[in-house]
Amino acid sequence: MKHLFTDYQERWMTGIVLFVIVTLIGWLDSFPVMWVFLGIVYMFAFYEAMKLYGIEAPSAYFWAAFLWLIAYFYPSPDDLFFFIAIIFAGSLAYFHNFDKRILLPFLYPTIGILFFLTLYNDFGIWSMLWLLVTVALTDIGAFFVGKTIGKTQFSPTSPNKTIEGVIGGVVIATAIGAFFGLRDYNLSKAILTSFFISVAAVYGDLFESYLKREAGVKDSGNLLPGHGGILDRIDGYLFGVVMMIISLRALPS
Repeated sequence: MKHLFTDYQERWMTGIVLFVIVTLIGWLDSFPVMWVFLGIVYMFAFYEAMKLYGIEAPSAYFWAAFLWLIAYFYPSPDDLFFFIAIIFAGSLAYFHNFDKRILLPFLYPTIGILFFLTLYNDFGIWSMLWLLVTVALTDIGAFFVGKTIGKTQFSPTSPNKTIEGVIGGVVIATAIGAFFGLRDYNLSKAILTSFFISVAAVYGDLFESYLKREAGVKDSGNLLPGHGGILDRIDGYLFGVVMMIISLRALPS
């Protein structure tokens, strides 16, 4: 077991630094601070996504930044994707030869980041913590269980993932994540929401692996030592946060 720490020392150190930063942001619990922090994450993630999609369109960065500026003032940030969709559809109809791929980074990672801001707006900092813990435990649980007893490949898209690891990660994340949900919701809602977050996180990670395989790269970037790029670190959260808000809105309390 010791080699799991020594062999991934750089990854663990970066993880600790990220944990400290996120803890500080949570402790401050300020909308302007959260907006700035998520905005920085968003622009780096958007840049990495543009590279993965193979898109060269400087104007897309303007629209990404403009969208995030609007999100500061608009009460339901998750609605704003439709604003971009209308602009995209109008541009496509007007210019005819408009590059349709430009919509892709406004799907991923933009939707997930907008849902992050919505989660903070509508459900508060505790729900952000619940999400972070559940997704992190899905990843960590899958890593340790997979390394110790994993034998069966989960998907060719991500050859290092095992079914045993994925199941272990989901079970651990659901069990512990539910305790965080119990602060505000009943047991069934806490368990189901944690479960949906965890499963979505698995496929969020798998989707980013697919994008990297299609682009022929190992990592989405190199900003985070031992982790790769921003997308490599937040891929599970981008799917998990969407499922969390859907669950919190749909399931009875």
